[in-house]
Amino acid sequence: MIDVEDSTVIERPVGDVFSFIADQTNGPRWQDGLDEVVRITDGPIGVGTRHRAVRRFLGRRLGIDNEYIAFEPDREVTFTGGTASMTFKFTYRTAPSGSGTRVSGHMRMNQSGILARIDRLTAWQLKREMRKNFADLKRLMEDGRPGE
Repeated sequence: MIDVEDSTVIERPVGDVFSFIADQTNGPRWQDGLDEVVRITDGPIGVGTRHRAVRRFLGRRLGIDNEYIAFEPDREVTFTGGTASMTFKFTYRTAPSGSGTRVSGHMRMNQSGILARIDRLTAWQLKREMRKNFADLKRLMEDGRPGE
């Protein structure tokens, strides 16, 4: 099992940060390797909201569907998803921090088959991506400059 987490503080109100990250269609603007995200359910975002994403990871393009299993506005969104060879659960949490917002991400992933042999490499890569993604999210939300 892979278990990675990271966090950052963004100098923006909790509601702004939560709304932006809870709408996964914003993901390609700040998440490295995320090429596209489409919401495949109608209605407001909440438990049961589903997305289809195309992601590049470890040299592969993956089509991944996910579903929100927890949603508490301005506090937490958790979603699960996967492919034939891996499953994951990802949680974003937001909380006030000084004049801004602490946003944290926690991912648990299980890989099967040959992928299970590279859990350490996958964990290292996920941690590295998460750190960069949070830096890009911070820049985008504070300055409008992602990906530097």
